[in-house]
Amino acid sequence: MHRISHTLKSISHSCSMRLNNMAPTMLRERFQQSVTANSFRSYLAEFLSTFFYVFAVVGSSMSARKLNPNVASDPSSLVVVAIANALALSATVYSAWNISGGHVNPAVTFGMAVGGHISVPTALFYWVSQILAAVFASLVLKVAVVGQHVQPYIIAEEMTGFGASIMEGIMTFGLVYTVYAAGDTRLGTMGVVGPIAIGFIAGANVLASGPFSGGSMNPACAFGSAITGGSFKNQAVYWVGPLIGAAVAGLLYDNVVFPSQAPDSIRGVTEGTGV
Repeated sequence: MHRISHTLKSISHSCSMRLNNMAPTMLRERFQQSVTANSFRSYLAEFLSTFFYVFAVVGSSMSARKLNPNVASDPSSLVVVAIANALALSATVYSAWNISGGHVNPAVTFGMAVGGHISVPTALFYWVSQILAAVFASLVLKVAVVGQHVQPYIIAEEMTGFGASIMEGIMTFGLVYTVYAAGDTRLGTMGVVGPIAIGFIAGANVLASGPFSGGSMNPACAFGSAITGGSFKNQAVYWVGPLIGAAVAGLLYDNVVFPSQAPDSIRGVTEGTGV
């Protein structure tokens, strides 16, 4: 019995040592995969696509205020921003899709990381690229349009921070869920329809929430405009809500709605299995 106990302890110690050695090795390998030439191409693609997206979205808001100073009471201004959001997101997602996946949004990146589609080090590099791009885009608008103020995202007076977070989380859930569905190769190639669908859900969400929370769904966009606008009030709303919504969307799509061995939607059986 003593020998058996000693042997089990030795095996347990050996296994724990192997696991302790494997963890740093795996992290090192993940990090090395995140600093290859192809990885840097992805980060550049995310930077460029996020830059042009934020430039279009924040710029459309500034244009609306230029044409109509009383923008808060004019529904046409909301439509303008929603259309700009939909068109810009569709175009930037399409341009970066085959290089980086066309995230254009830290919340989308977070949802993909939670779902295991990209590694954590790669996700962190994506975040850096997206946030820098959003800040640069907002700074360019501030420098180029001297007479206009870059307006940060704000919540309505009748909204609480908790309520705005819920709204942003629900909208980001819809956005990330659409991104998952559009990029699912099991449903066929994405083509042009995928980015259009992603843009449509973003535009619809802006129409639904613009007067209440601003309809950001994008922490980088909210952060960039806050940097140049000089106000970080309620900034947590545009991070907490979207990140939680994105994580739930990724987990739900991959594990419940369309798992790797999804049952046939009509017959209710799993493809490739026999009775």
